[in-house]
Amino acid sequence: MTLSDKTLTCVECGSAFTFTVGEQEFFASRGYTNEPKRCPECRESRRSQQRGFRQTEREMHPAVCAQCGADTMVPFRPRGDRPVYCSDCFSTMRSNTYR
Repeated sequence: MTLSDKTLTCVECGSAFTFTVGEQEFFASRGYTNEPKRCPECRESRRSQQRGFRQTEREMHPAVCAQCGADTMVPFRPRGDRPVYCSDCFSTMRSNTYR
């Protein structure tokens, strides 16, 4: 049986997408008998939702680097009982620790 690219329609967004020969071979190697119903973008979106990933940006907080004194933003709320470093100083300290 000779395979060729197929144009399918996504059940979620209604857009046309190509089910390539390579994808068809992959599906066959995994034992899948049905063609995909969703385009790659909708498939990825559905996977992300099922895994509980949030598509929101990380909340950043202002801080002052304890080493160089530069203003920086960090992904956690500084408590004041531990030093906070900018990304450059943190990388420098980290690379020196593992030498």
